[in-house]
Amino acid sequence: MDRLNGPADLMIVSDLDFTMVDHDDPENLALLRFNALWEAHYRHNSLLVYSTGRSPTIYGELRKQKPLLTPDITIMSVGTEITYGESMVPDDRWKQYLDHNWNRETVMEETAKFPELTLQSETEQRPQKISFYLEKGKASKVMQALSKCLEKRGLDVKIIYSNGIALDILPKAAGKGQALKFLLEKLKAGGLIPINTLVCGDSGNDAELFTVPEVYGVLVSNAQEELVQWYAENARGNAQIIHATERCAAGIMQAIVNFSLGRNVSPRDISDSMFKRKNLSPGHEVVMFYLFYERWRRGEVENSEQYIQILRSIFHPTGNFVHPSGVDQPMHQSIDTLVNLFGDKRGIDFHVWVDRVSFAEVSLGSWLVKFDKWESSD
Repeated sequence: MDRLNGPADLMIVSDLDFTMVDHDDPENLALLRFNALWEAHYRHNSLLVYSTGRSPTIYGELRKQKPLLTPDITIMSVGTEITYGESMVPDDRWKQYLDHNWNRETVMEETAKFPELTLQSETEQRPQKISFYLEKGKASKVMQALSKCLEKRGLDVKIIYSNGIALDILPKAAGKGQALKFLLEKLKAGGLIPINTLVCGDSGNDAELFTVPEVYGVLVSNAQEELVQWYAENARGNAQIIHATERCAAGIMQAIVNFSLGRNVSPRDISDSMFKRKNLSPGHEVVMFYLFYERWRRGEVENSEQYIQILRSIFHPTGNFVHPSGVDQPMHQSIDTLVNLFGDKRGIDFHVWVDRVSFAEVSLGSWLVKFDKWESSD
């Protein structure tokens, strides 16, 4: 958040599994489309927040498996943990706030009385979250009885059931919605409250997000039954919440245009987008270049000297590319190297994306652009 000089234009708060990430899309095409859109048009003046039921351990595993961008803020473990930046610095004030009237040992004693509950893996047990598996047909009866038991023990807890299998017990003050309210208050105190906030989800533990005042919301088209039912009972007719007709990340982009929150056409959706330029930012140029790089190596564009000449005209003759290793190479030399790579990834599931694009004008017309570049090839 340190890169912002004022309020973010847009803050997207999205669940991960089957919301931002479509596990039924092996090529991750919708996610890659979102990535290009975000880095080209939003990264420099907006905030990306992941709000997930995953613990830090399995969140890290997902980051290794899928082409996820680096978020500005991560809300994990169903809203019981908030961290900031790439290094994931924890918000200790949030943790202290949740400790009030929370007793993990007492919760474990009471849940042990219900044989229907099966503890999830150790990685999913967090200081302020206890997670179980529970069959859908038994969920309602068990949740009612368990709630009464915990109430008799004097505990203020929240019981959340999602995906037809997972039951989480949290402090009463926790949850994705409460964590977002806390975050918005913190941003407001720092003069960084977003102009617009869009929340995105697919399952029961996302319902709280849609109750936060003044946010826009999107249920992706593939939302779980429990969230669709919540929407029908609580939000149908609310113009600020929609049920998208597109899946996962594509549904998020659909919501951006539905609520007029900004650009929603991904550079990946524009043919020959590298050469259709008009008042573009340095960050946009980087995204365009690497999309062309991907298509060039896959042999999906014409092997034309004209394209190479246009690339040379786009980049200043004295422009340099500095590799993380410290090797400093003229940009035009890098373009010459590209010529020999045409079609070397033809027929291969080869994708390129950039992350954490940032830029600053170091002198009139000269920009220093930093970014992470990733490639996947199967």
